[in-house]
Amino acid sequence: MANISGKYCIVGIGETVVGKRPDATTNSLHLEAIKACLDDAAIKNSQVYGLLTNQPLNDSHRSYAVKLAHMAGINPLFATDLALGGATPIAMVQHAVMAINAGMATTVVCVHARKRSTADPTPGHPIRRGDEHWEEPWGHFAAAGGHAFAASRHMYEFGTRSEDLAEIAISTRKHASLNKNATMRKPITLEDHQTSRMIVAPLRLLDCSLESDGGGAVLVTSAERARDFPKKPVAILGMGQHHPHFSLLDAPTLTTLGGKKSSEMAYKMSGLGPKDMNFAQIYDCFTITSLITLEDYGFCKKGEGKDFVKNGRITIGGQLPLNTHGGLLSQAHLEGQLHITEAVKQLRGNEVEPERQVANAQVGIVSGHGGSLAMHATLILGAL
Repeated sequence: MANISGKYCIVGIGETVVGKRPDATTNSLHLEAIKACLDDAAIKNSQVYGLLTNQPLNDSHRSYAVKLAHMAGINPLFATDLALGGATPIAMVQHAVMAINAGMATTVVCVHARKRSTADPTPGHPIRRGDEHWEEPWGHFAAAGGHAFAASRHMYEFGTRSEDLAEIAISTRKHASLNKNATMRKPITLEDHQTSRMIVAPLRLLDCSLESDGGGAVLVTSAERARDFPKKPVAILGMGQHHPHFSLLDAPTLTTLGGKKSSEMAYKMSGLGPKDMNFAQIYDCFTITSLITLEDYGFCKKGEGKDFVKNGRITIGGQLPLNTHGGLLSQAHLEGQLHITEAVKQLRGNEVEPERQVANAQVGIVSGHGGSLAMHATLILGAL
């Protein structure tokens, strides 16, 4: 594995307003995020040479990145769109690093946006995949079902309870209550969690992430060029991916996922380990995802996540502040793009509300998780 640790940086970030954006389109949200990112980096679109984006939902364009680049006034030397579910934003940063390392571009925008909270006026129609007959006739046709399987198995193997998952939801909401750009800002209690309606047992409403409109972007370049940008650069210290299966029918286990090998790759590249992390922005489409990932990332032993998340350990001021922006559970579900922008803000310092700034933040880890618990990507970022 080539060691690129510290050789590439994030030098710009952008976020849109999140929540319900009925007048926005998928295209406009992407463009809004790109503009915010380029403004933050004080760079013109003509100075960007690469663009990476997610594949939009229900869009017939097979070259969305090229389409979007030219809509944004970017004439790219490198462009592609990726589809790794919630692992996509991190994978985009990794592809940007590889493209710059290969000499294909010097500056690359990675942008991700979704239009899921309100109807999207962008033309397009759903396309059937052709493999729906395997799982959907039995009621397994949405993300909650697959993650409920994982939660049930974790409970069976390790004695985890719904009340343990509630600790993650409560802490995440506490952080969202401090974030002005969060959708759900009213604090919740254990009782609120336990009385919220069941979605797919054992997952309740407050175990589930939001449906959101919004977007975010980051600008990646080399460490040498990072000196030319006005904001404090954030170094990419380690990265990894692992995709252990595609369908749950093929999953060797539901309690250890792609995060184990993915994080091991990132730790090895960075020369760091779990104890070196000042915070973790962990993908939280469901509370069980965060719990399993904390274990897979080595913050505690397998099966001990239920105890690790208690007693304020994962809140700001605790041992490992988790999802300091409110995460997918309470800020917005943009497939983890804002996990990356939040990590950059924390490492820059003084860019978030003082109450949710992690003291002396120097290194943090970010996770992405996609599909039927099938895809995973990891970033380790550090302050320069």
